[in-house]
Amino acid sequence: MKALTWHGKRDVRIDEVPDPTIEHPTDAIIKVTSSGICGSDLHLYEVLGPFLDAGDVLGHEPMGIVEEVGSEVTHIKKGDRVVIPFNVSCGHCFMCEHDLQSQCETTQVREYGSGASLLGYTKLYGQVPGGQAEYLRVPQAHYGPIKVPEGPKDDRFVYLSDVLPTAWQAVQYADIPKGGTVAVFGLGPIGLMSAQIALHLGASTVFGIDLVPERLREGERRGAFPVDMNQVEDLTAYLQEHTNGRGPDSVIDAVGMEAHGAPVGKFAQTIAGFLPDALARPVFETAGVDRLSVLHAAGDVVRRGGTISLSGVYGGMADPMPMLQLFDKQVTMRMGQANVKRWIGDILPLLTGEGDPLDVDRLATHHLSLDDGPQAYETFQKKQDGMIKTVLQPHGAA
Repeated sequence: MKALTWHGKRDVRIDEVPDPTIEHPTDAIIKVTSSGICGSDLHLYEVLGPFLDAGDVLGHEPMGIVEEVGSEVTHIKKGDRVVIPFNVSCGHCFMCEHDLQSQCETTQVREYGSGASLLGYTKLYGQVPGGQAEYLRVPQAHYGPIKVPEGPKDDRFVYLSDVLPTAWQAVQYADIPKGGTVAVFGLGPIGLMSAQIALHLGASTVFGIDLVPERLREGERRGAFPVDMNQVEDLTAYLQEHTNGRGPDSVIDAVGMEAHGAPVGKFAQTIAGFLPDALARPVFETAGVDRLSVLHAAGDVVRRGGTISLSGVYGGMADPMPMLQLFDKQVTMRMGQANVKRWIGDILPLLTGEGDPLDVDRLATHHLSLDDGPQAYETFQKKQDGMIKTVLQPHGAA
């Protein structure tokens, strides 16, 4: 089969790889009909090479049609339409029973001290082959796959794999008071959906903060108050001016280590990318390679007693946190990979009921073939062609 594979920094290719097969009785095989490219895939494209091997299959936002199931998989069958969560979780361990599927004890990657395995996401998270391919082996398929109805196009459901649960959790963790205000840093897919969900759940004002004009326009179309960082000299003062002098009640960081404006962190990432894997891994594990400008800005702008919710991914260990400021302001922080299955019961009814209240049908800016995947990575990394969200369709339009 064809699959999009990693071969080095800014080098992803379409390769012929063996078709997946059932390896465990809890496995399933799906024919992938849609698979998103995520902002965190750019971490693989740019800086996480020491934890990848040439030929690793990428992608963690797939959906498709069940082709085959193992003997212990009973809740789905051949022909069912399913979405696959990006975290691989068992459903019966202590963490899963406490709705912390991203910490699943069955699939934790203890070698690296990491949480649950993820599809298509490096040795740090299990090196499980991903879903930017024609077919996918789904581990823990007795629990993970989300069955969705026939009818609407894939765009209605594919974001259940990652984008929607990540954004929903970001909003829940932000603890926005009813009628309160929230600033969302980064209007990529997670930020846009966070803004949409916050408004849907009762926020009065969402400040959508970004640098890219088309993202700001899309945020405004979805109801956010656009804040162009190219035009605002003092963001803290600007937001206080619009929130009775206090700052927003909550802040969602939907950017993480892709943040602009920290050349030292970017330099460290670049240098590490040139080191042999054995030398580069400790740099990523213990050195200050993150670009924390957004996280520091979040601490500046949030009101005293407010909440910061982190959905953006950070990778280093040694970067200084502004602990004095956060302590003095009595700020609450919540963070972590999304616990996908925890939130499906809240989200799925919004996708299967009347209308499209979260406007998911219009989130994708590009629908491309799998063969177009390498060019899509480059375009997405360079933020060209108005690309905000790309869905790859390995078998044609779905």
